[in-house]
Order: sequence, then structure tokens, then C-alpha cells
Amino acid sequence: MTTKETTGFDILGEAPICARCGSEHVVTDAWACWNREAGFWELETHFDQAYCRTCEDETDLQWIKPEGPENGRVRDLNDAFRRLGQGRGSVFVTNGVSALGPEFVARALAAVRCFNNFSEENDPWGEHDFGAFELEGHKLFWKIDPFDLALQAHSPNPANAALTHRVLTLMLASEY
Repeated sequence: MTTKETTGFDILGEAPICARCGSEHVVTDAWACWNREAGFWELETHFDQAYCRTCEDETDLQWIKPEGPENGRVRDLNDAFRRLGQGRGSVFVTNGVSALGPEFVARALAAVRCFNNFSEENDPWGEHDFGAFELEGHKLFWKIDPFDLALQAHSPNPANAALTHRVLTLMLASEY
């Protein structure tokens, strides 16, 4: 059995890849623990055996911080959707933002389109999928989540526009 201390998956930004071909399409058996407060499963540990779906064979995992074209492609697709409305996606505005009136919503969405205050702190993956700003005394957050086309699960590949429906949510920080 391998723990997060020995694999490095607790290091911010690292991802497992196949040591043979470099693909991120790797799987492993794991134990997960339900986190009631967060509302999702947390990976507790994974086992030594790993399988690469690209090689279609057992493999060893290598841990890297992806900085390659996939992250750049996700960033470009997120920016095109957020700034220009290009690509498959939906925009949701929470009840708290809506309650401030249609003119406020229009100004807030314009601020999301113009947002460019990305840093290592708020965008460690370089994907331009989150932002926070103040508008007329209100702290707002926006977030882009990549879903599959049925909107049932995470996209199998957010760098592939044909497989991804982006959902941009605009909310008051107090609604988070």
C-alpha cells in the first residue's frame, strides 16, 4: 500500500501520469472517506498497482505539476467562454446576486468578462477558472466548472471542447 506521504499527491498542483507514456489517463484502486462537511469523497490512500488506459497495461505512476498544453488549452477555452461567450456552456447567477437587480447583474457579468487578476495564489493550475472581485461594496466570486455533456459529472477532458460543457457561476462571497 502507498500513502499520500510516499506518493506526493498531497503536494499542491501535482498530478499522476503513466511513467511509460506520460498519459494522465491512469487509474488505481483506492480508499476514500466521505467528508460530510464538504459533501464529497476524499481520497484517503491508493494502492501500488496502477493501470494506464492509454497503454492498456499496468504502469508505475510518476507525479508532475502539469504546465503543458492541456492546462493552456483549458485556460484558453475558459477565457473564450468567460470573456466572449464562445463554446458550449451555461451561466448561472445565484439568488443573492439576482436580488441586487438586473442592472447590477449586468455590471457584475461585465466585471467577470474583464477579470484578469490571476496569480499563483488564486489560479495555481493556470486555468483561469476562478475569480474574486468587489463591486459596489459587494464581494463576488465566479467559478467555471467543466462538466460532461450530460451535466452529470466532471468532464472527462476539460481541454477538449467537444467533451465539455462549461458552467460559470456568479455568486456573492456570502453565499459560498
